[in-house]
Order: sequence, then C-alpha cells, then structure tokens
Amino acid sequence: GCRQYFGCSDWNSLHSSSSGTIQELWRLLQPINISSSGPEGAFWYGLFEKQLTLLEEAEGGFDQFTRSYKSYGVQRMPDNSLVFKEWAPAAEALFLTGDFNGWDNFSHRYSKKDFGKWELHIHPKEDKTPAVAHNSKLKVVVHTRAGERLYRISPWAKYVTRHEKSVIYDWVHWDPPQPYIVSDYFPPAPRILIFGKDLLISAALFTVIHPGYNCIQLMAIMEHAYYASFGYQVTSFFAASSRYGTPEELKELIDVAHSLGIIVLLDVVHSHASKNTEDGLNSFDGSDSCFFHSGPCGEHSLWDSRLFNYSGWEVLRFLLSNLRWWMEEYRFDGFRFDGVTSMLYHHHGIGSGFSGDYTEYFGLHVDEDSLVYLMLANHILHTLYQDCITIAEDVSGMPTLCRPVQEGGLGFDYRLAMAIPDKWIQILKEFKDEDWNMGNIVYTMTNRRYGEKCIAYAESHDQALVGDKTLAFWLMDKDMYTNMSALIPMNSVIDRGIQLHKMIRLLTHGLGGEGYLNFMGNEFGHPEWLDFPRVGNNESYHYARRQFNLGWLAAPPAYISAKHEGDKVIVFERANVIFIFNFHPTNSYSNYRVALGPPGKYKIKLDSDEIQYGGHGRLDHNTEFFTEPMEFNNLPNSILVSKLYYLLP
Repeated sequence: GCRQYFGCSDWNSLHSSSSGTIQELWRLLQPINISSSGPEGAFWYGLFEKQLTLLEEAEGGFDQFTRSYKSYGVQRMPDNSLVFKEWAPAAEALFLTGDFNGWDNFSHRYSKKDFGKWELHIHPKEDKTPAVAHNSKLKVVVHTRAGERLYRISPWAKYVTRHEKSVIYDWVHWDPPQPYIVSDYFPPAPRILIFGKDLLISAALFTVIHPGYNCIQLMAIMEHAYYASFGYQVTSFFAASSRYGTPEELKELIDVAHSLGIIVLLDVVHSHASKNTEDGLNSFDGSDSCFFHSGPCGEHSLWDSRLFNYSGWEVLRFLLSNLRWWMEEYRFDGFRFDGVTSMLYHHHGIGSGFSGDYTEYFGLHVDEDSLVYLMLANHILHTLYQDCITIAEDVSGMPTLCRPVQEGGLGFDYRLAMAIPDKWIQILKEFKDEDWNMGNIVYTMTNRRYGEKCIAYAESHDQALVGDKTLAFWLMDKDMYTNMSALIPMNSVIDRGIQLHKMIRLLTHGLGGEGYLNFMGNEFGHPEWLDFPRVGNNESYHYARRQFNLGWLAAPPAYISAKHEGDKVIVFERANVIFIFNFHPTNSYSNYRVALGPPGKYKIKLDSDEIQYGGHGRLDHNTEFFTEPMEFNNLPNSILVSKLYYLLP
C-alpha cells in the first residue's frame, strides 16, 4: 500500500495489515542478520513465503501461474479455433475488431467472467483455417461505464508494428505457419561474466565479438513507441521490438549466440511503463488503475511514466508470466532488471543520496510489495532455470540485494557497480591528470559488500548518450579525427588518451567487481555518443547506431583520381588507402597506372576477389608495389598495378 508520509493516503492499511505492532515496525527498521537468521528470521522472507503459499492455494503453484501467457491474449486451439482472454476489471463490455471482420466494432463480443476477466471464442473458417490469419491487425474495443469507446492493444500482444508515418502502433496477430524452432541448447552459466551491452546486434556480428566474450545483454527489445526512450518506456511487454526484425529473427539470433557458447540476457523493464493509452498498458480498461496504482502513487514524477501495483494479483500474473515468456519463447538466459532503485522505495530514489546508513534501507519508505515481487521473480527464475542469471540496476546499495532469497535477500546474482563509470566521467570532466586522487579511485572500485557480486564497467549508455561523451571522446576529443593514425607520429593528446583508455579499462576490470561489461563497442575506444531520433536532433538516425568509426569512415572525404568511363575504372584515396575498382565486364588490364599522393611501398590488404569472399583468388597478395615520382592525374606519385581483373573470369 501507499504511505501517507510520502504524499499518499493509505496510512491506515499500513498500520493494520503491513506491520500490526510497534515491535514489528521496529523489527522492520533493523538490518537483517543474513549470517544467522535462517529462512524464518527475516521479515521480508515471511512476506515472500506468504505470497508463495497464496499462489499454491489459488493457482496450483507458481509454475502454472507464470504460464499465463498460454491462456491470455490470443491462443490457437488444436482445432484452429481461437480463444481471446483479457483482464479489464473496470470495463463495461469488450469487443474484438480487426481485418478479419472488416473492423466491425460489435460483431465479436467478449463474455464477462469472474474477477474482471473476459473471454471470446472464435470458431475456425469453413476450410478449418483460423478465422484470424497470421499478420492480421486487431484491436480490443473497450466500452467504459462512462459510455466511452476505447481502442486498445492487448497487453499480451506478441508483436506490434508501426506504419512509417503513424504515431500509434498496431497489434499484429503473430502466428506464422512455419515458426522458427528454437534450440534446446543452453550454454552453461559462466562463472565470471565478460559481456557486451548492446541495443541490438545481428547474428553475423557475433563472429566479430565472440573472442573473449561469454555473454551479451540486449537492450530495448521490449517494444517501446518512443525510440528516444532507449527502450525504457515500454508499451508492449510481450512483443519483441519490430524495429529490428521479427520475433522469429530474434529467436534465431539467440540460437546463434548459444551455438558460440554466448549466453544472452534481456534488459527487462518492470519498474515502470509508458503512459501511452492506445498502444500501451495505461488505462487499458478505461480506469486510472488496472495494472497501476491510481493517483500520485501510480506516476513517476521524473520519468513521466506509470508505476505498477505489485500487490495486484493480476499484475503479478502479468509480470511474472512476462519473465517466463522471454525465457521459454526466446530462450534468453536471464535478465538485467532496470530501475530496481525506483522499485525498492516509495520515494523511488528521488532526492535520496544513499550514504550507506542502514536506516536508508529499512523502514516505512521501503516498498514491501515491490520487494516481495523481486524476491518472487528471482526465486521462480532460479528454481525453474538452474543457470538463469539476474542482475540488478540499483544505485542505492540495498543490503542483501544479491543474497539468496532463503537468507532474506532479494536473490539477484549480481548488481551493477554503477558508481564506477560515473566516477571516471567525473574525473575526466573535473580534474587534471596530476590531480587524480588514487585513494578515491580505489575506494570507488572496491566499495561493495563482501559476498554480493558486482558487474564492473567503465562506461555505459548513461554516459555515452546525448548530453555527455564517451571515455575516448573525453580523452581525445577532436584529435581523433586528425591524429589517430599508425602512419604518423602520435601527438601528446592521442598518446595520453590511448594509454589512459587502456589503463582505465584494465583497472576497472581487475579491481571493480566479479564480472565485466563492455558497452556498445567501447572495447574499441568507441569515440562518439549515441542518440535516437527525437525533436532535438530533427529526428535524425545518424547517431542511432554503433559509432565504431574505425578505419577510413572517420577520415576526410576521399580524393578521386580516376573515374575512367572507357576503362570502367574508379580509383580514389582515403585514409592513406588506395581503392581501385574495375567495373568493366570483359576487360582486364596489365600494368595499370594509378595516381596517389604519399610515396612508399603498398601491399594488397583487401581483395574482393579472394576466395573467402566468394571470389576466384586471381591476385597474388605477396606482390609489393613501389611508387614512382611520376605526376599522374594531378597527384605527385603513381604506381603500376600489375593486374586489374575484370569482374568475372
């Protein structure tokens, strides 16, 4: 329930049901002795046990309860009939409309069941195929008691898409005739996590990132209407984001990772939800509550989002089944829980400095319902999936966060060492090299409780988004574009930046935790920031991608020395690399003169005719080419290319 002390109104229910006596309130204020308490000794564990018992009595246990994604939303039966099921307690009536019935708002009415549930059965067509075809668009039509007619997406929708010029997402019925069959193979959980954090990575890129990695964390997978939210304003919790492809392609990507021995974690957002109504959970049944607290308790003042009511039975069903869905349907290996600090406290961490005093972690400001939800989530995941890994994003330092539930802990395997990347950015912003405080750096690296594992990292999206810069950019800034080359002597800025970048990462790796995280390629010195299309950048996608900028892409524009129409040859120079293209369909050339600027010896570094690229292997890569001081095509030097083959042999 809500606490009056924090601006909400349910003080009486707290006094009567949450604690009961002054002695119990005092016990809640005390730190838990995890070394000797045992299962019965922790107050939180008692609340957790009570919830487990209720699940057993009402639902036959958590196993069945968390499989509710197999009964809610839309389900195809063996005879190809379809069953639609929703929870909308404040609705007066529910209808289904879509492509299948010509968008008729009244022809398919749900039947009202107990506890705010609604069901609709649709028989197959005469040819025995489902009445709603794969890729059909659907809407739930909600009639409210106030006489409104609302169009909604099912909270359990498995796929939603948005037309390019539309603002609102559409519910797309996902039931492919030939679904991707996921592999049953799960790599064993690694003892130490060395992993990369990415918005989305293609299966082809796994071969690039594989050496040295054993884990990938995928971000922004749960569908979100607002791209610039970085995936943290979720609208459809069961839908894999259509920005990156189809659900089947995500399954294949995870299978490829598993085949390489890489486990895959999902960045899961159960701390809050988008305020969107037409394509989100907000006001699904026309009320202010449904999945969320009503009134101020149901809104996050800084994030402008809705807050779940973790005491709600159907909310628990929805969120716990959501975790099970991603594990079962997509074969994820675990989760990084976003915004755990916001979940743990009624104040959501707003205005709290968290000095480490235990009174900051135990008291009336702790949201017991949310805390018990996290204990349930971890208990269920680790019971059902032996190698499941869970990581908490918590800035408060909540004690026992990463201790087993049986000890009164919350059951996470790791917490993110979030102070470390913040410290590096602060140092680079505020201090000269000679003013760095070694003791303060070491304290930040080692400030964690013994027995609670941490993931260390040097930078993340919190630093590399718009408004800030990456480590490499803070260290080297504009010099990267003009002086970062092996062909010229390093200046002092680049020399310092490269050495410090290596030292920062190695120190963080060695001292900062029990696992290590790379973000979006910072192992390569990721030079620039990341950003999403938004009003502030004219909806540009330019920075909505990995900004490796390795090689010639970061160099100035190319100098084109030849674009010979007769020979069908293009030659240009960029970043001290000479590109030669022969597009002629039938003509090969011997001793073909090519103009270039810098004198010296040249060798073949990339050859599209190599057999590994599907070519025919006609060039000798041992050949060396020496420049002649002969001006050609307005450049001071030139070489003779011994053989320039046409496209096909």
